[in-house]
Amino acid sequence: MPISRKAEPALLTDQVYERIHEAILSGDLPGGTRLTVRELAEQVGTSPMPVREAIRRLEEAGMVERQPHRGAVVKSLTLGELLHVYDVRRLLEVEAARLGSQRISPADCDGMQAEYDLMRKAIDEHRAAELLDHDEALLEILYRAAGNPLLVQMIRSLWQQCRAYKMVGAQGSLERQEDDVLWRYQEDLIAAARSHDSAAAARVNDASLANATDRIRALLAAQRES
Repeated sequence: MPISRKAEPALLTDQVYERIHEAILSGDLPGGTRLTVRELAEQVGTSPMPVREAIRRLEEAGMVERQPHRGAVVKSLTLGELLHVYDVRRLLEVEAARLGSQRISPADCDGMQAEYDLMRKAIDEHRAAELLDHDEALLEILYRAAGNPLLVQMIRSLWQQCRAYKMVGAQGSLERQEDDVLWRYQEDLIAAARSHDSAAAARVNDASLANATDRIRALLAAQRES
């Protein structure tokens, strides 16, 4: 549905940004897609100005880049770049899990469980985007318990950068019915959080991200061989 032109300029830009941002995260605008201001403005029902500003903000967020002769394009990572992202994720998220599990409240543990239940439902129904949304919401509850908003902000930025890869990986696992890898780490993480076992929480996150990194390395090796 088109966005109302009657909104205040800043609010209008926010709405356009959220619309494009969501389309990138859901895979509707995959990596390499050219973002044409006039076409996007027609799609969302606004003037070009808020679209230009939204694209500029997406560039700052690392989700869009400028390419010669193409203009603004949805950013896609090479497998080598993806490895770097996962290396940094591993450093930050292992520490976030360790700190968060020390301080998390019973209510927040219940919140993690609720997101886990919704995640399992999305797995059963083969809905990859919702699976990732609930997975990230579960993790964010734990990470916010660490008490460092900047840490959470940095992790969320890295999630956005590798979202396209996560979508492909989740869809592949769902199609092959190999869903164990999609939920077993989260189940163990909730148990570690409830018992405030920071060492266990750190180990679970390290194992989960190591598993993902190994898959990327295997893809990169196969790419080099071919």
